[in-house]
Amino acid sequence: MSTSLKFGNVKLTKWQLALLIGTPLAIGAGIYVYRKVNAPSSSSDESGKKKQKALDANKQSLSIDGTTEDKELEKKKKTVELENEKLSPLKEATMFKNEGNACYRNGKFDEAISFYDKAIDKCPKDNKTDLAIFYQNRAASYEMLRKWPKVKEDCTKSLEYNPRYAKAYFRRAKAYEATNEISECLDDVTATCILEMFQNNNTILYADRILKQTGREDAEKAIKDKKPVLPSKSFINTYMRSFVSDPIMTMTLPETLDKSHGFGRAKQALDSEKYEDIVAACTEELESSESESQYKTEALLLRGTFHLISGSFVEAQQDLDAVINNDDADKKLRTYALIRRASLYIQQENKDAGIEDFAKAQKLQPECADIYHQRAQIFILLDQLSEALDDFEKAVKLAPSNAMAYVQKCYAEYRVALMSQDQMRLMMVMNEFKNAVEKYPDCVECYSLMAQVLSDQQQFPQAEQFYEKAMKLAPDNASLLVHRGIMSLQWKGDIALAIELMEKAIAIDDKCGLAYETLGTVEVQRANLDRAVELFEKAIKLAKSQAEMCHLCALRNAAVAQINVTRKLGIPMSSISALAEASIMGQSAQMAGN
Repeated sequence: MSTSLKFGNVKLTKWQLALLIGTPLAIGAGIYVYRKVNAPSSSSDESGKKKQKALDANKQSLSIDGTTEDKELEKKKKTVELENEKLSPLKEATMFKNEGNACYRNGKFDEAISFYDKAIDKCPKDNKTDLAIFYQNRAASYEMLRKWPKVKEDCTKSLEYNPRYAKAYFRRAKAYEATNEISECLDDVTATCILEMFQNNNTILYADRILKQTGREDAEKAIKDKKPVLPSKSFINTYMRSFVSDPIMTMTLPETLDKSHGFGRAKQALDSEKYEDIVAACTEELESSESESQYKTEALLLRGTFHLISGSFVEAQQDLDAVINNDDADKKLRTYALIRRASLYIQQENKDAGIEDFAKAQKLQPECADIYHQRAQIFILLDQLSEALDDFEKAVKLAPSNAMAYVQKCYAEYRVALMSQDQMRLMMVMNEFKNAVEKYPDCVECYSLMAQVLSDQQQFPQAEQFYEKAMKLAPDNASLLVHRGIMSLQWKGDIALAIELMEKAIAIDDKCGLAYETLGTVEVQRANLDRAVELFEKAIKLAKSQAEMCHLCALRNAAVAQINVTRKLGIPMSSISALAEASIMGQSAQMAGN
């Protein structure tokens, strides 16, 4: 679900704030914000093309420092004037640099390097700013020749003379990327963003791409070594309640069945919320002899389900496959195994296989409301709102008592109304939310979703009332506290209260990944980067999918890069935070005025 936060008067979507590093998210305090770029309309295409040609023509000259093409005549005039007088070493070095720049612009990169060599040789060593430029310009020529070690060497030398030279950091970042030194690349592009005060959109987008790459690479490594973690009781309860006709949840075992062994023990553990016993009890059932075991298929489905929600995807698929491929198994069991496997595929970013499993389940049991409800939730995640609405409608029609499907349908309609800016539809949706609360007074999700929508509409006092009602129904639901903390930032800018609520969420549920992630982003905002890294690390351990882990690794890497750069540059992170917020507010004001 999309959530938004406010810092000062600046509203950031949860994606912008919580990721901090996805385009265009923030390295620093939430500052990779989307820049407003005016695309040319069809009537101004020709003008746009002319502008682009002009940009292309100047591209090379902008890659080096010193004279530009519009000063060429002036440079030649000065060169003639100086021919008859003795040049100082700096003036002579500058002349060589100007010749190098001219060669660079004409694509004569080897000749340009030769002139920059002379400029560097002639320049007095105490003229550090000039030497930094000469080395950086020579690096630009090496870059055009794809001589990456030379580019890095010259940029490093340039930075020795001018440690805050943004262009040298950026050029070295590109060289590091070319040689697949991504961590070093990230540090350098982070330094560039900070030194450019987050005003260069090209640098920001480049940093975003590198951050995502580091996130992907780290997630691929981490997922292999990740230990399965059983989610919190609150999470499991919510997950299981999202199915209204689950065959395991709804089944009643014979009174004569031994509840101390096998599936009987597993079912009793499920009913009494002793979830940590379920996998072992199911395994006990599966390892029993045929004469002792009556519920092998049920045990496979239940064990596969708990492997799935624990992130043990290989084991989950093995169990679910065994149910699905058993033609003698009850249709209902096979249907729910397909629903679970569809979810598994989606978490593994295999959308097509997931949608195909839903279709197979639909063929087996076309009147099963849970198929449509679960698929609708997937469609919402995929931003396929029209398909989500269709499935929610079917789910509600087939199971009118399904409160979660009903209120989630309201949320999907709300999203559509917002996107289409249909005020009439928006009013109708808000009435539907009120109906949901009245119709299902014991459903936590009705109150929590209503609260989030009201918060999104900036009706904060009303939203607070609904959060309070939700907390009375589910005092152990840590996510509710996190969302209240987010709202306190939107509403009052109360960071202290937000932190208090998020820390309380962690105390209630130390497996609430949302609490660690969101608190980590707040600590980035407060310039407490070491604490932010610690929180992101905890969230990574709780991630259930590679996509989620990629996102969290990128968050952590952004914070680590900021720590590295601010220490290297000697810039207090608190000043970067203030700069970041000022940058966001300036951008926000500009966008509001356009």
